[in-house]
Amino acid sequence: MAIDFTVKDVIHKVVAKFTRAFLPDAKKPYNLRAVFQPELDIHGVASKAEVYNIEADPRVIEEGFNAACELICYLAADGYKIKTPLFNLSIRLPGEYEGAETGLPDGIHPEARLQASAALRKYIRERVRVEFDGIDQRDGLIAEAVDEHTGQLDEVMTIGNLLTIRGYGLKIEAEAKYAAEAGLFFDDGENPPVKAEILAVNEPRTLKAIVPATLSTGKDYALKVITQSSAKGGGALLKNLREVRSEFTLTAQN
Repeated sequence: MAIDFTVKDVIHKVVAKFTRAFLPDAKKPYNLRAVFQPELDIHGVASKAEVYNIEADPRVIEEGFNAACELICYLAADGYKIKTPLFNLSIRLPGEYEGAETGLPDGIHPEARLQASAALRKYIRERVRVEFDGIDQRDGLIAEAVDEHTGQLDEVMTIGNLLTIRGYGLKIEAEAKYAAEAGLFFDDGENPPVKAEILAVNEPRTLKAIVPATLSTGKDYALKVITQSSAKGGGALLKNLREVRSEFTLTAQN
């Protein structure tokens, strides 16, 4: 199923709020972040067909989408470079070499390189308008998470390896009576959240944690910070604990 970006002459509107800058080298005090709609999986995408006047049956879209994704997976793994109306996909082999190697170094594996297509980038550039909606007043924000083993952003986390989390109002501090409740937690929405036992960095804009070995491979987890520190800084503790939860989930992998 091809996507024709010229079918609908429509301008999209994305609401955005100013959020406190979270990168260490930020030159200005605010970033601009979109206020996202609820996260959709393939079933959710297909269910929107009628809303957006797509005539194909949602069941056909979902089945076709799943079949296409499975086929693309096999073809990419066989070394094909995949070009679609939405993205381009290819295999990348990381590392530096002398030129006489006969195999990849230990711990190095082929990686998938996924890039938005030129057509999609052009469509968004020309047809998305941003509506500014003031400053985000939340007490803290988990802006992004980088899996240091793979380098992937907001996608996966490697069990037993380092995860870098950036945002603001993240520093974990608490009085002794709240020590067990405070921390960085991984929440799958079904079981009790799992606490990170090792925090290598604990700063207002950055947390670095070892991903717990007790997470289940293949499960998706939201990140949750529970702390008594003030998001405004200054070192003062609040009367009660506050919670900051990520808008994205990470898939646990070995």
